[in-house]
Amino acid sequence: GQIVAVAQQEFKQLFPQPGWVEHDPMEIWESQLNTLKEVLDKATIKPEQIAAIGITNQRETTIVWDRKTGKPVCNAIVWQDRRTADICNALKKENLDEYVQQTTGLVIDAYFSGTKIKWILDQHPSIRAKAESGDVIFGTVDSWLIYKLTGGSVHATDYSNASRTMLYDIHQCHWDQKLCAALRVPTTMLPEVRSSSGSFGVAHADVTGAEIPICGVAGDQQAALFGQLCHSPGMAKNTYGTGCFMLMHTGHEAVQSKNGLLTTIAWGHEGQIEYALEGSVFVAGAAIQWLRDGLGIINTSSESEALANSIKDNGDVYFVPAFTGLGTPHWDMQARGMIVGLTRGTHRAHLVRAALESIAYQTADVLKAMQQDGGIQLQALRVDGGAVSNNFLMQFQADILGVPVVRPKLTESTALGAAYLAGLGSGFWTRHELAAHWQIDRTFEPRMNNAERERLLHRWRQAVEKAKGWA
Repeated sequence: GQIVAVAQQEFKQLFPQPGWVEHDPMEIWESQLNTLKEVLDKATIKPEQIAAIGITNQRETTIVWDRKTGKPVCNAIVWQDRRTADICNALKKENLDEYVQQTTGLVIDAYFSGTKIKWILDQHPSIRAKAESGDVIFGTVDSWLIYKLTGGSVHATDYSNASRTMLYDIHQCHWDQKLCAALRVPTTMLPEVRSSSGSFGVAHADVTGAEIPICGVAGDQQAALFGQLCHSPGMAKNTYGTGCFMLMHTGHEAVQSKNGLLTTIAWGHEGQIEYALEGSVFVAGAAIQWLRDGLGIINTSSESEALANSIKDNGDVYFVPAFTGLGTPHWDMQARGMIVGLTRGTHRAHLVRAALESIAYQTADVLKAMQQDGGIQLQALRVDGGAVSNNFLMQFQADILGVPVVRPKLTESTALGAAYLAGLGSGFWTRHELAAHWQIDRTFEPRMNNAERERLLHRWRQAVEKAKGWA
């Protein structure tokens, strides 16, 4: 359960139009091959020594490719992409909101894969014809990697990724005919859905250097929940990455939200489905990246902690980073980013602090909805992701939530969850053995009084109202 070696590789983020975000699927594939080879070299191990491969991925990102050639028909449409907002509005006019929520656990939003598939097929009638004959197929990034690793012999996904497409019935566990018809998505395109821990075929020796079984697959947020060992109802984790994603385990019961949360499949294991409630914050670490790359007011993300600590408070400056709309609990595709409360006394430390605080405020909005839906009072929040190394953010998060924030020693929970699932699927571990692995690095206890917490949250919510509907 410890890291042996790490290899990472950035790939290009493509922004062809405002609100559009794309990736090159071949670049994703090549980056995976390169990091696989690099990590083996670093660890000085041979491919045949690997017991199993686990895959975890950004979930809703949509890839459509030719089954025979294995080549993508266009760039991947990334989860953050907003181009299908009009398709979503058309579905709402058909009064499909309630059906979508009851069947898939989701809300109608451009975030999910279903409308992205429709957009691709609508743009390319020749591709639609091939999709209907089964020659062009769809997958999220996990499916794409499985297909490439197995030399095109396996077209599959797991329950957690299927539950993010807006096409999957999370209760009956099959692709939903009514939603596929509403979006004109041929079911011949869709992957087989398998347990998150179990067989997904074998990576070919000519690809990986030896035949290696693929035994664990889960979407990134569900993998992090599994990696944090939040395996009992009421346990929750928050991942601080590009966006922020809080998941609370709800057991074998799918809890339908009344407060703008998503009901999602956490994972499937040995024929048993487990569920979670999820809150999605679209922009978290990306707000700090924007201060660095877009405004140039910091040189590195790590500078933000010292700058935030250099001032006594936020100077009444609030930053709503709704660059791609607002997620939970607002679901406003027309919201846009806004900074309010600026005066001549505002300087860059205030902007940096406001950006960090916005991550914690958005998380507080999600937790409030989660506790109302689940009827469970959270005792502590387990955290992971790149931004958890920022002690200012973690302390402010504990203060604004009023509960302890627990940072584990191993914060690469997403990769760890994929490894755990692969280890279980290959018989390397039992689930009981995993419990001993989790270790705490630091617990941040709340220090803020209730009156100050409520004052700050009230001002934050005023700022959010001003950002809504802007586009």
